[in-house]
Amino acid sequence: MKMFAAATIAAVLAMPAAACELDRPVVFAGLDWDSVAFHNAVARRIIEDGFGCKTDVIPGSTIPLLQGLAQGDIDIAMEVWKDAVTDVWQRALARGQVVEIGINFPDAVQGWYVPRYVVEASPDLKSVADLARHAALFRDPEEPSKGRFYNCVAGWSCEIVNTNKLRAYVLDKTFTNFRPGTGAALAAAVTGAVRRREPIIFYYWSPTWLLGAHDFVRLDEPAWNQADWTGLATDPAYPRAVAYPTVEVWIGANADFAAQAPAISKFLSAYRTDAHVIARALAHMRETGADATAEAQRFLAESPSLWRSWLDDDAAARIERSLGTKPP
Repeated sequence: MKMFAAATIAAVLAMPAAACELDRPVVFAGLDWDSVAFHNAVARRIIEDGFGCKTDVIPGSTIPLLQGLAQGDIDIAMEVWKDAVTDVWQRALARGQVVEIGINFPDAVQGWYVPRYVVEASPDLKSVADLARHAALFRDPEEPSKGRFYNCVAGWSCEIVNTNKLRAYVLDKTFTNFRPGTGAALAAAVTGAVRRREPIIFYYWSPTWLLGAHDFVRLDEPAWNQADWTGLATDPAYPRAVAYPTVEVWIGANADFAAQAPAISKFLSAYRTDAHVIARALAHMRETGADATAEAQRFLAESPSLWRSWLDDDAAARIERSLGTKPP
């Protein structure tokens, strides 16, 4: 047994340091939302400790950063929401400037939610179609004869879709359409209701810290289909509503970078999470005040069964050694 342990330690000590495929830092798109910060921190830690590279991040908003990805100023975008950036992304793909390197998570969802304690108290509330007869449960304090629906932020595209949905579901007769001014205001309204264990019906999206921190139920809607979705999104008087589509969120890379760094590209193509994993990470950051770097450290230390599947044995061993979970 001692000889086996000694041989194992010797093998680890003999493992050569990783040599980066590039002679410069790997540059990430610092998109301005929390889940990207988390993914960037995880991928940067793996690329630094597993592949021996330096990394950097350029902060900014979506369109300029994706243009930078196409031009080669940026190497990796950990979240590409293709439906939201169709023109710029499809143009870069057509020119061969970028590649879709893999699906980061396949289950980004949007919908209308209520706290689980609401459906436990009213088990016949299962779908949006059930809301009309439960309007009094969600009483609007400013218009007590109606319920209050918390729409998404005024000016966002989801606010328009939800407004059209209220009409299509004929819920505009029994619910007021309350539009918060900011995302923070919407989250504050929801968390305040949960803290007081009050009923609330609201729009939200995942992955987010809010859905990771609390137990909510997404109400059923008619299944998504393209024809009704297009009508609903473009025509305020469209008579039928359907659920939001479930979205696949991709990892994008500059095409030249992907060709120059095949080992890193292979890792990124295997990188795979889901909305639940991300929401829990964001909720933990929110609860503890941890930044994305600290959360990446915790995630890597506690979830080896997930991230080891992204890497070969040598790179995984280097990550474990950097985390202190493998003997030096």
